[in-house]
Amino acid sequence: MCGIWALFGSDECLSVQCLSAMKIAHRGPDAFRFENVNGFTNCCFGFHRLAVVDQLYGMQPIRVKKFPYLWLCYNGEIYNFKQLQKQFGFEYQTLVDGEVILHLYNRGGIEQTASMLDGVFSFILLDTANRKVFLARDTYGVRPLFKVLTDDGFLGVCSEAKGLINLKHSTSLCSKVEPFLPGHYEVLDLKPSGKVASVELVKFHSYKDEPLHAACDTVETLPSGSFDLETVKSNIRILFENAVRKRLMAHRRIGCLLSGGLDSSLVAAVLLKLMKEINVSYPLQTFAIGMENSPDLLAARKVAAHIGSEHHEVIFNSEEGIQAIEEVIFSLETYDITTVRASIGMYLVSKYIRKKTDSVVIFSGEGSDELTQGYIYFHKAPSPEEAAEESERLLKELYLFDVLRADRTTAAHGLELRVPFLDHRFTSYYLSLPAELRIPKNGIEKYLLRQSFEDSNLLPKEILWRPKEAFSDGIASVKKSWFSILQDYIDQQVDDLLLEKAAEKYPFNPPKTKESYYYRQIFEKHYPGRSNWLPHYWMPRWVKATDPSARTLKHYKSATQE
Repeated sequence: MCGIWALFGSDECLSVQCLSAMKIAHRGPDAFRFENVNGFTNCCFGFHRLAVVDQLYGMQPIRVKKFPYLWLCYNGEIYNFKQLQKQFGFEYQTLVDGEVILHLYNRGGIEQTASMLDGVFSFILLDTANRKVFLARDTYGVRPLFKVLTDDGFLGVCSEAKGLINLKHSTSLCSKVEPFLPGHYEVLDLKPSGKVASVELVKFHSYKDEPLHAACDTVETLPSGSFDLETVKSNIRILFENAVRKRLMAHRRIGCLLSGGLDSSLVAAVLLKLMKEINVSYPLQTFAIGMENSPDLLAARKVAAHIGSEHHEVIFNSEEGIQAIEEVIFSLETYDITTVRASIGMYLVSKYIRKKTDSVVIFSGEGSDELTQGYIYFHKAPSPEEAAEESERLLKELYLFDVLRADRTTAAHGLELRVPFLDHRFTSYYLSLPAELRIPKNGIEKYLLRQSFEDSNLLPKEILWRPKEAFSDGIASVKKSWFSILQDYIDQQVDDLLLEKAAEKYPFNPPKTKESYYYRQIFEKHYPGRSNWLPHYWMPRWVKATDPSARTLKHYKSATQE
């Protein structure tokens, strides 16, 4: 996990522009480099490093003797760099996993490069010999990337939008800062002036397709075409375990977020099992956050005791949560209601990990709800086919919601996030299964996933079959949800008249509640006029919901009242 930043064709003094690069210093607390491009005095790279792999030779932009004309700035982890080296006979100059990008590009161009990378990444690749700039981002956008491109060819690229919004160009601030689309690469021509022109934007991978890099994966080819339940369950276990195993690549201590829900508990249990198998020298630290006696704390305690992790509990009160709202929204760069709610707990637990422990590489359960139809409202899906379509829509938008939350809240404290549920092979296999296999059954969401691990003894039965609890709800008590606590506080902060006129003040995504108005005010204070970064609010479907919390849905109420 790092912070990358680059400019091409800047009209302003680079020493002034590079102050913007310091806005993402939190992403790489170990080292910083600012480097001009030879022969292009108005082009430069900025890099903030979190040293996780190859602590000696990992600074960027990466340049190797074999390809002196290539410059690479990347944020992410490429899990199959050793397999690719073996398959193609690459001679690496460093131990940095990202060096494989240079070799792949030299061998087969940008399309093959992006398609063969098994991992999470965003990168900027400069080829001065052919005068090309390439941008790319992983399938689900686990690693963030933003860009701004002006009409006259000035390009700015950064891990977070906050590193671009104050750039100067032709005496005006840069507009149209936008997220770079996941699963795409862009080709740009580099002119002698240092300015660029976009040539094409290409989607290189669709999450439903088995990735090209599956051919050189460590897992053997699985039986395909057979949807026999026992075979399916076995394949799910094999691929999920493989997803966790490949993510063990690290020279820094590994930890795991543990809410006590199904997803984080499965990740923690498999992670600890695999760490024991390879004789990792330290115990796995797991981290739970909540208010006193919250459901998440109690459930996480059970899981930690069962798997034998070194467990940490972070207890916070409503005042601490409320005080964090502004810095959380600044970190997130969004005003989405459910994202802000859920981010507060994750932000506070990340802060604790950074200050009180030496864990840096943090595993988490993001992506499972979208992939395995874990949200409560999936019980109301009109048909298995519509449920499958909704699952795909949620995966496509992950970079705007849960993945955004998970990245920014951990990166704000210099931690690196790893999300095995979004492994390319695991997700493409799960999505290839018949729609009727993936829907909730017997009133229980994620039924197939739970069933797959039922005989594994990885988790206590009551955790494996624990009903879905949204992270922002599980951290508070059953009697009073976190969203109710927030709404009670905000009710006193926003006048009724302000809410009545909200649509006039904020015509795009107008706030409908005092809570959404409050978040929007804070967002506009830091990012005025950038409301289009969020195309729409996250809300459940097929139910007449006015609030994104699962606790407002009838299914949740009936389950907790039984």
